[in-house]
Amino acid sequence: MSVRTLRASPAGSVGAPHSPWRHVAQAAAALAAGMGVGRFVYTPILPLMHAGAGLSAGAGANLATANYLGYLLGALVGILAPAVVRSRSLLRASLVVLTATLAAMPATHDTVVWCALRLLAGVASALIFVIAVSSLLSHLREYPAHLPGWAFGGVGAGIALSGLLVLLVRPVADWRAAWWASAALAAVLAVASWRLRPEAPPTTTQADQATKTTTVTAAAADDSRGPRTHRWFTALFASYTLEGIGYIIAGTFLVAAIEQSSPGPLGGGAWVLVGLAAVPSSALWARLGRRWSRPDLLLAALVVQAVGIALPALTGGAPAALVSAVLFGATFIGVSTLALATGAHLEFPRSVALLTAGYSVGQILGPLVVAPLLHHGYQQALILAASVVLVAAVAAAVLRIGFPHHMVVVRATAPVRQPAPTESAADAGSHR
Repeated sequence: MSVRTLRASPAGSVGAPHSPWRHVAQAAAALAAGMGVGRFVYTPILPLMHAGAGLSAGAGANLATANYLGYLLGALVGILAPAVVRSRSLLRASLVVLTATLAAMPATHDTVVWCALRLLAGVASALIFVIAVSSLLSHLREYPAHLPGWAFGGVGAGIALSGLLVLLVRPVADWRAAWWASAALAAVLAVASWRLRPEAPPTTTQADQATKTTTVTAAAADDSRGPRTHRWFTALFASYTLEGIGYIIAGTFLVAAIEQSSPGPLGGGAWVLVGLAAVPSSALWARLGRRWSRPDLLLAALVVQAVGIALPALTGGAPAALVSAVLFGATFIGVSTLALATGAHLEFPRSVALLTAGYSVGQILGPLVVAPLLHHGYQQALILAASVVLVAAVAAAVLRIGFPHHMVVVRATAPVRQPAPTESAADAGSHR
């Protein structure tokens, strides 16, 4: 049974911003603070902490795991308490807490305290992400898909800005100054996103529409002619969970691995390049989705990412490091976009929540899995990460077999039936 998308006309949009690009900029600033700085600034600072703070490779992996565990906890709060995604006060409190945890890192040399700070930063990052994404999908649902795509580019912008900041600080100061500088950057971005409007509370009309759409979805699910999507979702879930393991290993240790073989600013420069490549990636993958199927694109993105992760371990030198940075930066957000949009396409119950949980668990496992290998350097860790991503690509290849391309997602946005577009703003914006 073919199910078509229910979409609202722009005139019927509730709470649409007068300036969509202003909303995009505010959401991008929030994502840059919460993800690009709060979550990923640890990657370029890690080598400085090895050299100046006496942090061991194993302890570095534990700090990463603490942050990813905090992120999972924050994401679960967003799932179990939906009202938090509509709280401007919680968004602002999370921005303040995140900035404070960054500023507090240089105040101690105690690994346990560092773990606690990174755990708290992970919770704040997740809440910022959930609120910002919900705001985007609520207020920009009637605008072209590239708008939320560019907003998600804020993650890459935050990576690039924080990486550049660390690159500038390291010749003249130590790891403590790098954390203070990152806290200052997070504060600036927090101010830029301070007035971001969260998702509006549901109105009576919206609730009625949601009830009607739930009935339509249930009827479609009960239709014996509709395809059972369990096997495709199982392959997607396996692929995305494995991607969580592989990508986070590279996302945590890529700079340290490059600097191990090429001392100097090359590692930090490569990380800036990762961020720059990530800025347009979400919008780019959304556009590619107009011509190729998501399973095909997911397979291609995973293979490209695996190559990018493996390059610094297999071939030293600047060219390999820079190519690796571009390939990794151009794919890690795109993979999330494609995977979550595919889950929604399959109409599997609570697909986004399940995929996000699997991805988060994978991110927690990643640093723990490679911790025994770090005593011999980071090359083996990157090889393992690339191998895991290749296995994720195999699962994506299984996903392609007999994939029900004719299915179209049901959305509760308006009582108007229209032919479904190739890509919606929600599909383009669903990731991390």
